[in-house]
Amino acid sequence: MKAIKIIDSIMGAGKTSWALQHIEGAPVYKKFIYITPYLDEVQRIITSVESRTFIEPNNNNSEGRKLRSLKELIVAGKDIAATHSLFQTADDELIELLTDSGYTLILDEVMDVIERANIGNHDIKALLDSKYIEIVENRVSWIYDGYTDGRFNDIKLLARAGNLFIHRGSFLLWAFPPRVFQAFDDVYVLTYLFNAQVQRYYYDLHGLEYEFHAVRYNGQAFELSEYDRGAERREELMSLIDLYEGKLNDVAERSNALSTTWLSRANESVLDGLKKAISNYFRNIVKAKSNEIMWTTVKDRRSDLAGKGYSKAFTACNLRATNEYADRWALAYVYNRYCHPIERVFFEDNGVTVDQDLFAVSDLLQWVWRSRIRKGETIHLYLPSSRMRSLLKAWAMYEI
Repeated sequence: MKAIKIIDSIMGAGKTSWALQHIEGAPVYKKFIYITPYLDEVQRIITSVESRTFIEPNNNNSEGRKLRSLKELIVAGKDIAATHSLFQTADDELIELLTDSGYTLILDEVMDVIERANIGNHDIKALLDSKYIEIVENRVSWIYDGYTDGRFNDIKLLARAGNLFIHRGSFLLWAFPPRVFQAFDDVYVLTYLFNAQVQRYYYDLHGLEYEFHAVRYNGQAFELSEYDRGAERREELMSLIDLYEGKLNDVAERSNALSTTWLSRANESVLDGLKKAISNYFRNIVKAKSNEIMWTTVKDRRSDLAGKGYSKAFTACNLRATNEYADRWALAYVYNRYCHPIERVFFEDNGVTVDQDLFAVSDLLQWVWRSRIRKGETIHLYLPSSRMRSLLKAWAMYEI
């Protein structure tokens, strides 16, 4: 297998533009599968490529599933644009169809390649006792053919695809099959700070080789260049961020404040104070209108912290690869980001070290880049977590 090419360039460097240019200039016999996080980005690829016809999988087939459509398009040798969520359902049949089929994969942004399955310890024991599943070398196999549909249908599908594992004997993990990446002629991953991503830890775990490249514009076209961390012009991006440094940050002085655990344990008084701080920032400090605002926190505390004038401007904290918020300039990132402890434990138990700080600043930067800063315009950012502010400043100084 060729080394996976990681196109690691700062947001706005032209990674997608390079990918589209690469597709347009490829020989006609080359075939592409372009995978991107959102449906609107799928449509952008379909309409942007002029020399080829990209097709999006649909559910108009005998199984009523997009995965079946994806397989049929591969058999037909079509150029395909699809979402991360569809690609994540890859199974052995899809891998077999891709192997030696001559496809190039372009993966726009890293995927969720490992997740905890939606099942508790008692249910795991019940499935084992009922002989619905068996576990061999930590891999979960579904062995009961009489089960057709019900509460555990998702577990059945994952287990039958060979993508389900048990860890430390107590929780089930879904893992994307690494053989998918080995089935392509070439693989390109478009991202930034790949060393911080879970997908990098996953590649290390499975011994998948990868090499770093960057994108630059030579005045006439985009081209791949040698990866140079020092050429990212981080200071220019930081100069566009008006980072709030006032008393509203007092609500999160401790280094662990605003983490998932901290927020889950925060009492009503603490949450009310945090909500008032957010409202004060938007209403009095930056005087922003609701359609100019973008904010986030851990999903379980969204309703507790949402206030008048900004509640509908909420986005996921791991938002990336969308232009939907490109007009927003008043931002509040009310979260102290850490890698999920189950994911961290899984990798570290298998000898792969997780960089929590780089992981946090990577997600923060991707989120911030959804705003109008992507157009070279200034933004205002409320970042109450003392840890997250320190990490952002350290990133800007090339210290991490």
